[in-house]
Amino acid sequence: MLKAKFLTLCASTLFISASAQTPKLGVDPIEKVINAMTLDEKLNVLIGSAGNVKSDATATIGSSAELVPGAAGQLNAIPRLGIPATVVADGPAGLRIKPTREGTSKTFYCTHFPIETVMSSTWNVDLVGQIGAAMGDEVKHYGVDVLLAPATNIHRNPLNGRNFEYYSEDPLLSGKICAAMVNGVQSNGVGTSLKHFALNNQETNRTSNNVIGTPRTFREIYLKPFEIVVKEAQPWTVMTSYNKVNGTMTSERSDLITEILRHEWGFKGMVMTDWFGGQHATLQMEAGNDLLMPGKLSQREELKKAVLNGHLSMEIIDRNVKHILEYILKTPRFKGYVADNNPDLKAHAVVTRNAALEGMVLLKNLKNTLPIKSNVKNVAVFGRTSYDFIAGGTGSGDVNHAYVVSLIDGLKNAGFNIDNSLKSSYEAYIPEATAKMPKSTSQFAAFLPKHLIPEMDLSNVNMQKVAKDNDVAIHSMASWSGRWQLGK
Repeated sequence: MLKAKFLTLCASTLFISASAQTPKLGVDPIEKVINAMTLDEKLNVLIGSAGNVKSDATATIGSSAELVPGAAGQLNAIPRLGIPATVVADGPAGLRIKPTREGTSKTFYCTHFPIETVMSSTWNVDLVGQIGAAMGDEVKHYGVDVLLAPATNIHRNPLNGRNFEYYSEDPLLSGKICAAMVNGVQSNGVGTSLKHFALNNQETNRTSNNVIGTPRTFREIYLKPFEIVVKEAQPWTVMTSYNKVNGTMTSERSDLITEILRHEWGFKGMVMTDWFGGQHATLQMEAGNDLLMPGKLSQREELKKAVLNGHLSMEIIDRNVKHILEYILKTPRFKGYVADNNPDLKAHAVVTRNAALEGMVLLKNLKNTLPIKSNVKNVAVFGRTSYDFIAGGTGSGDVNHAYVVSLIDGLKNAGFNIDNSLKSSYEAYIPEATAKMPKSTSQFAAFLPKHLIPEMDLSNVNMQKVAKDNDVAIHSMASWSGRWQLGK
């Protein structure tokens, strides 16, 4: 009997000792991990770190070293609770990270996939799914947990500087194609961030723009693509937009984030802000915006003060922390995946070419001009963008790719002879016209001149000789409506 009591006592002691151990994410229930967190630790979870965004004016939180150089940001780690830092990176046309790193001569190039408008022009969800799978493969191989894409806002105005990131002016097409992209990316075990939720349909004054409309208009046109994607693909995260809706910032609207997104549509993931989006951290927390990116010290101070003063309940803090921890549990980094930084870029180039071809739209084919006949050999190429163009967008839409095949290169590769006299004229004109452009203070200044210069005056070109020396002429045109402010 005495021996039995001794064994029982030992067992009880062991149980007490084990239960007193610090909970670990993935080992213990999420609620137990949350209960073990201090307020400061909870705030570190709710507010991200800067990644490649550095500014003294907007000092950011940052408890972890930059895990993937050039990535847009990270979520902070809490090692004692088994919570790792996770990485989020741009973008809509392919992963955006730095191609070079200290201590190695290796380049970390990514594929520049066709823009989203091209994808919707294919009307082919299977093909778009393949593009998404290839994109997600690069995301995983390079050690990123979430791709900050795709975006599915409506093409309301052709001057919107982010239309290249969006799919269509049609809600159904936008939703279906975007859902295929999300499913493709996430088939690799990495996440997406569906954005910009919601009604982010212009870049002009985007952080103060107030979109005014009726619930029916919003639901039938502007929210419908998001609804389709959430119900058919369940993106890991959703990113709120910069703008206001009927006078209130989207990241501060509980009707959008909690009532519609979560309760009506059944969204199960994490909600984050666009970079430095919103105005009031407390209102963002209350609305259901879980994560503030890339995180500001002022936001942390505001939230801590609100909690200590009783203006923000711990229940809301814990709810949002729970959503973030549920996301972390799914990430490759939490599961111990080690990036090899070696995606199959050659295979992805083939998929990209196929998608680009299928996404091309022929509006009219007068006299069956296309395809170009087999007897055509000499080509006169007009248009400044035939010789100098950006392969993709700027900002978060940019990709550090290994190479670009220009229109001229493509024609040469196909066996055509390019009119060198005309080519020389354009190549001399473009730098001269660029140098004459007014200097811009925009962060995208390096991209602007080549798009804003006028077309070359052809009065000095011997058009009769050009016509005589060539079998056919090709003229390319491009429009430009830029992104003028920082954001994802």
